[in-house]
Amino acid sequence: MNNFAKLKDLVLSLEGDFDKFYDKHNAAAGTRVRKGMQELKTLAQQFRTEVQDMKNTAGDASAAAPKAGAAKKAAPAAKKAAPAAKKAAPAAKKK
Repeated sequence: MNNFAKLKDLVLSLEGDFDKFYDKHNAAAGTRVRKGMQELKTLAQQFRTEVQDMKNTAGDASAAAPKAGAAKKAAPAAKKAAPAAKKAAPAAKKK
């Protein structure tokens, strides 16, 4: 089963519990909704990681063989953190 189908099935499976919680104020349905939403969050993070990995893998192959006539872009200069401001020591009091 592809990822999109898994996502749709999970959302559709929560529909009844959403109705019970919001319309009938069933607290147990609210617990199931929260559990389902946590599963949705976990599934979404897995999908994000998978997509990023696929994108990076595809990017590595295209980086090895750049397209003809494509202009090379210079890498942006690394940003340096601003140095912390040092406070001057208080002046010694004159007697």
